[in-house]
Amino acid sequence: MASVCFAQTTSSPTSPTTTTTSKGSNAPYNEGPVWTVTMIKTKAGLSDEYLKQITGTVKPVYDEEKKQKVILDYKILNGEASDPHDFDILILVEYPNWAAFDSLRDKVDPVIEKVMGSEEQRRQLAVKRLDVREILGVKTMREITLK
Repeated sequence: MASVCFAQTTSSPTSPTTTTTSKGSNAPYNEGPVWTVTMIKTKAGLSDEYLKQITGTVKPVYDEEKKQKVILDYKILNGEASDPHDFDILILVEYPNWAAFDSLRDKVDPVIEKVMGSEEQRRQLAVKRLDVREILGVKTMREITLK
């Protein structure tokens, strides 16, 4: 999980002004939503097969989570890997803030079960996906807008 740094400045006790104002952060950016980014490497020639698989599983889950306002949006990016060890698909899921991750499983597990079936059915799908892709990593990052 990402770490956040908070900077704080205070007036010294000998400072000529004793009035304090609350003007917010001095950071050079405004904080936005939080994204999970999943980096996926599909096996040679199997990108379309993987995309077909997630069209019937992952897409309906994200669509339902979006409808229930668990997530704000999701995006899937498809491109060329820069080398044999690089990802060729990115899955980005947008959450309103870090607090959205509190009790997240309580919100998404019923959706996943409704769309993808029992735990055993989901396990079988996951094993099948191993034949076509590898997850290289997952990052969780906050979107920022420079001031």
